[in-house]
Amino acid sequence: MRFDVSVFWHTLFSDVFLIPVWTTLWITLAAMGIGMVLGLFGALAALSPLRPLRMAIAAYLAVFRGTPVLVQIVFWYDAVAELTDNAINLPALVAGVIALGVNEGAYMTEIVRAGLLSVDPGQREAARSLGMTFPLMMRRIVIPQALRIIIPPTGNQFIGMLKTTSLLFTIAVPEIFATGTNIYSVNFRYFEVLSVVSIWYLLLTGLLSLVQRRLERRFGLERMNRGRARTGVLGRMFGFGLPADSA
Repeated sequence: MRFDVSVFWHTLFSDVFLIPVWTTLWITLAAMGIGMVLGLFGALAALSPLRPLRMAIAAYLAVFRGTPVLVQIVFWYDAVAELTDNAINLPALVAGVIALGVNEGAYMTEIVRAGLLSVDPGQREAARSLGMTFPLMMRRIVIPQALRIIIPPTGNQFIGMLKTTSLLFTIAVPEIFATGTNIYSVNFRYFEVLSVVSIWYLLLTGLLSLVQRRLERRFGLERMNRGRARTGVLGRMFGFGLPADSA
């Protein structure tokens, strides 16, 4: 069967994908928002001196990183309703966002934890010696430096999440891939339709890649080099974050 160019162009410029593209984007943003919040609290709990809290986070990571995302999606959509005797019957969109967000939280926990651990413990001790409260220390000292470690993998997680939304077609969420399957189930032009679906994903992942690079330049090494004279009290007192000729 030859490639039908007319079907390809008609599908590519059809407005049938506009709403699915928007749906895919906001699902990605919502799920990553849930994941980042869970990741922050999960990382703080993983670093907590309380052993039961650390054990609970370890169990969370083991379950949600050790089981397939597709299984978790179906669990939230079908199994939760069965377990609660339909007292909780989540719509497909809600179940999909929760499933992806909770799963992402397990990965973000490790990313945030690695970022927080990358900050020299001596800087925390210096902050405490200056009388900084824990929230102030995290906001002024730890988090700004940890962002350099956290942002690059978080950007990759965003891109991965956008592609993972295609799994929601299994519970009839009208995202990009589900829309493509509906089209080729009618016209049987699999190659043409899947080519269009791939182009949409490439455009969206390319957009997210541009945003990621901008954020990395804003919070990464380039920002350190430009803004070293504004590192705050600890930077001026103890020399970290200052240019080599001014240390």
